[in-house]
Amino acid sequence: MSMSILAPIPELYVSYESAQKLKVEAGDLPSWDLTPRQICDIELLMNGGFNPLKGFLGKDDYEGVVENMRLAGGTLWPMPITLDVDEKFAEVIKEGQDIALRDQEGVILAIMSVTDKWEPNKSVEAEKVFGADDTAHPAVNYLHNTAGKIYLGGPVTGIQPPVHYDFKARRDTPNELRAYFRKLGWRKVVAFQTRNPLHRAHQELTFRAAREAQANLLIHPIVGMTKPGDIDHFTRVRCYEAVLDQYQQSTTTMSLLNLAMRMAGPREAVWHGLIRKNHGCTHFIVGRDHAGPGKNSAGEDFYGPYDAQELFRAHQDEMGIEMVPFKHMVYVQERAQYEPADEIKGDVTILNISGTELRRRLSEGLEIPEWFSFPAVVEELRKTKPARHKQGFTVFFTGFSGSGKSTIANALMVKLMEMGGRPVTLLDGDVVRKNLSSELGFSKEHRDLNIRRIGYVASEITKNGGIAICAPIAPYTATRRAVREDVEQFGAFIEVHVATSIEECERRDRKGLYKLAREGKIKEFTGISDPYEVPESPELRVETENVEVDNCAHQVLLKLESMGLIKS
Repeated sequence: MSMSILAPIPELYVSYESAQKLKVEAGDLPSWDLTPRQICDIELLMNGGFNPLKGFLGKDDYEGVVENMRLAGGTLWPMPITLDVDEKFAEVIKEGQDIALRDQEGVILAIMSVTDKWEPNKSVEAEKVFGADDTAHPAVNYLHNTAGKIYLGGPVTGIQPPVHYDFKARRDTPNELRAYFRKLGWRKVVAFQTRNPLHRAHQELTFRAAREAQANLLIHPIVGMTKPGDIDHFTRVRCYEAVLDQYQQSTTTMSLLNLAMRMAGPREAVWHGLIRKNHGCTHFIVGRDHAGPGKNSAGEDFYGPYDAQELFRAHQDEMGIEMVPFKHMVYVQERAQYEPADEIKGDVTILNISGTELRRRLSEGLEIPEWFSFPAVVEELRKTKPARHKQGFTVFFTGFSGSGKSTIANALMVKLMEMGGRPVTLLDGDVVRKNLSSELGFSKEHRDLNIRRIGYVASEITKNGGIAICAPIAPYTATRRAVREDVEQFGAFIEVHVATSIEECERRDRKGLYKLAREGKIKEFTGISDPYEVPESPELRVETENVEVDNCAHQVLLKLESMGLIKS
């Protein structure tokens, strides 16, 4: 392979002097604030990562890409790179005019000359690009529920790259990587794409791939947008840095790629290959179910395990980058080493830990064996998931007015404070109404908003390792579920239904509210003129009639103990 592969590739940036001038002129143009995904896209457009694209796709190119993975001129390109905007913005834009593209802070990154404006058929795009118009696919969901309705296409003039405040030294443009490979005399480079932390199986796999291709290794993880629910990139990069010393420095380097993944399986693999070729790589590792998004609505995988390899193989000559098929590596206990699953001889014990199992072990503080991962990586992952009895959590009491929620919540708070170790916050109805929701009334909409605010505060407390105890009436199932989802991003959510009957609550009528509700002086009162939707499967149900408050609070403690959230 000649060294010309490493000659610089075209970028879309103008010179520094022109950029200064354009910035001033662009101040008067209509401007579009780019979404996080569009910022990832424009960075790779401008720095040559998406070469040969000269901007966001126009209509003809878009239709060619969607239909047969080719631009209108016939060049292979598998992924629609589109500037989606809302109808309100599109209304004031005409074909033939320039617009300024800004980041989220309002800094102008580029000027785009709009050549095309059209309303795409998103169902067709979903079907052709992602294989199904099924919103269980994160990119299809994005297409229908996040992306704007109108697409604008046209060439882009780059003024400045998006700003990154993190891991600056680890981010390289295609031309920076090419220059680095040139300097070190690397003729062959195999790229490894990942959106997960690296464990021992990945290391074994990358070693073998580099050996087979007799190439140097570029570990090229994606730090733009991956799949919702993935481990955040800050943690992942710390994990990669922890693993790097397992590799030979003279033959391996790592660089971060600010790409917004679409999880499009086979098309994504071809796209990743073209992007890596632009970064100066000669080989690319494609694994089982490369960039697959998991299960569809029917519970089946979106793509077959080797679809991506087949599509890549069919196009690799034209792409000018060679595929190294990923062997599925498993650990053979008797030989104490990783081997490709399809080459294992003899009657042996194979050990494996799935992603789900790894997450369970992390969240419950269980052992993660040396054969599976590196101690330094496990240590990084454990920092984000401390042992359960050190994690924040939320206890959410729900029940009729006067059911005893606040009383039990208070008792629980005191018991948890006595145990110590974590700050405890009680978000009781009256306190919240005074400090967070003083302007709200008691309509359904306002009550929901009040509960969502409680949920938001509880999720922040949980995220920061504290204990939140909430005791609103929370009569509606959908709102309780929304709060559960807010909190469960960060820690455990324990719903406690205080199951005191409405008759008993009315008999107690501590605040005299039921009397007023019966007389019609309080409108929309839960249990009298407004419904209470009983929780179907709370973590715990407590009866309060003829039971001491102390005993009720103790039942909650026992539940927390059985979940591993407090130490016995």
